[in-house]
Amino acid sequence: MPSFDIVSEIDAPELLNAVDNSKRELGTRFDFKGVNADITLKDLTVTISTESDYQVNQIMDILIKNLVRRNIDTESMDADDKITHSGKTFSKNFTFAQGIDQATAKKIVKFIKDQKFKVQAAIQGDKLRVTGKKRDDLQTVIAALRGESMGLPLQFNNFRD
Repeated sequence: MPSFDIVSEIDAPELLNAVDNSKRELGTRFDFKGVNADITLKDLTVTISTESDYQVNQIMDILIKNLVRRNIDTESMDADDKITHSGKTFSKNFTFAQGIDQATAKKIVKFIKDQKFKVQAAIQGDKLRVTGKKRDDLQTVIAALRGESMGLPLQFNNFRD
């Protein structure tokens, strides 16, 4: 039976490249000359820290621009609700989701069942496996999911005939 997997993964080397490019751009920007500003990446969490909350938003725009250049979907980025102020620095954390959580997986399975496709969807940890009798049915599911916004960037891999 033909099948494929639905996953949501972030390319960690590309994320590192986007953060490094943002750091380089900070070093060359005139409005950040003499300002203590930094972007760090640790365990798929990006931390922006600088001297004012306005500059945090400017650095966030630089980071998002570099993420888009590197084809990293910003839907997977989960930002803290507010900017933290500690002493002289303002900081904000962004976490990047890896894998599909249970609530989103159930939402995707419900979407597939509501559309009455002739396929079966099964949750397997942090990914979904979709199987069907015909390859065309699976391609229809992929097209429908690409058109629908699920709150996470979805990739379709491991397509087997």
